[in-house]
Amino acid sequence: MPRKSFSVKKIPISDADPSKNAIKGTDSPESCSPSAPSDKVVLKKKVTLLRGISIIIGTIIGAGIFISPKGILKNSGSIGMSLIIWFACGVLSVFGALSYAELGTCIKKSGGHYTYVLEAFGPQVAFIRLWADLIAIRPAGLAVISLAFGRYILEPIFMPCGVPETAVKLATAIGITTVMYLNSLSVSWTARVQNVLTLSKLLAIGVIIIPGMVQLFKGETKNFENAFDFNNVQVSGLPLAFYSGMYAYAGWFYLNFVTEEVENPERTVPLAICISMTIVTFCYVLVNVAYYTVMSAEQLLASEAVAVTFAEKLFGSFSVAVPVFVSLSCLGSMNGCLFAISRMFYVASREGQLPEILSMIHVRRHTPVPAVLILYPLTILILFSGDIYSLLNFMSFMRWLFIGVAVLGLIYLRYKRPEMDRPFKVPLFIPAVFSFTCFFMVFFSLYSDPFNTGIGLVISLTGIPAYYIFIVFNNKPKWLQKSYDWMNRSLQIIMEVVPPDC
Repeated sequence: MPRKSFSVKKIPISDADPSKNAIKGTDSPESCSPSAPSDKVVLKKKVTLLRGISIIIGTIIGAGIFISPKGILKNSGSIGMSLIIWFACGVLSVFGALSYAELGTCIKKSGGHYTYVLEAFGPQVAFIRLWADLIAIRPAGLAVISLAFGRYILEPIFMPCGVPETAVKLATAIGITTVMYLNSLSVSWTARVQNVLTLSKLLAIGVIIIPGMVQLFKGETKNFENAFDFNNVQVSGLPLAFYSGMYAYAGWFYLNFVTEEVENPERTVPLAICISMTIVTFCYVLVNVAYYTVMSAEQLLASEAVAVTFAEKLFGSFSVAVPVFVSLSCLGSMNGCLFAISRMFYVASREGQLPEILSMIHVRRHTPVPAVLILYPLTILILFSGDIYSLLNFMSFMRWLFIGVAVLGLIYLRYKRPEMDRPFKVPLFIPAVFSFTCFFMVFFSLYSDPFNTGIGLVISLTGIPAYYIFIVFNNKPKWLQKSYDWMNRSLQIIMEVVPPDC
């Protein structure tokens, strides 16, 4: 069926103001190239296998492994159960990653979850997914990662005292602004910085794993005694424990958001996903074992920064280096997350479900500047109004509900479009198990944490009237249409952006 769109015209900068032709490096109004007419303004294929691995690992290993151990242990009830949940979340994440590898190789469009829901279930369901992403999931997710960055970057300055919350949020705001600017500046520099930050976070993981394993081989196993005593395990807390674990592994899907910028996606996407998930699962299990060689369950629950407490007990004065590595790790996760999700808004705008300015590209830098900046106001608002753990539960409900829907779409497409070319194909039980687990966690969480999940459900449902107001209803007042045109024209000139391939 034809897709309805926002009633906003594409207005090249040259049409908006002839004097702006100088921006494009030519006197011809037909050209929108910054250098030559043949140099089209498009998003280029700059994501290689190494950069793909860096995006996935760099986005997964961020705040989660340094925050989630506390949430998982608190809701699982014992050390043994917490380790089981870490392993189970790794297996489930691999199932989800393999499902997305198939989706990414048969649907070669950027946009990730949004694109797959759109292809499988149509524009209405896709818009509800997009609406929840835009007003809640993505701003909350970025705020959670950024808060961890703000806390860890200030730890060395305030040691041994606690970090004031105001200082944490100010540092967080600076970090968010920095990654927004970097992603607006250059795709190549964003990828290079991501490579460096990924190496730093693997180094941080190594600094925890290696000494922890040394302690284990020395016989430091007292914290593992009666580890698998499940008397304190409460079934009602397990969904929240799984939320924390799946949050720590979240990021395996981000390469699918930039499929159109990946070199040879049929090979690169599944290979990058498989390599990355193997490395991450191996690291996560060993990191948690390392934590328990030094800290008891009570000490871990009492810690505001688990990795820092671990370093203080083991390294003494050298522990000041650990928060620095951890903050760089969180910065890498922020950078990779923003790089990927901006492409979802770019694709949604191209499909006509967001204002058209979001599908425009900077004439010289070839970056989707409007799509990068769209999250900034809401992220800052949530940052100064939310608690990190309530944010985690609040966004998890919606995130895993729609990821489950996207993977369910894989099964549906097998029957709806059997002729579709599938260079990479997984057994059906893999997406079936993953989607069932997502739905089980989501609906069970309505019982475990009805307030936060209820908020998430209500926000998702507001996408239904929003779809009819913004997409279906075409008879908009003339004054509103003129306002759209004026805003579109002004933002194009201010941001120096034009429609792609113009």
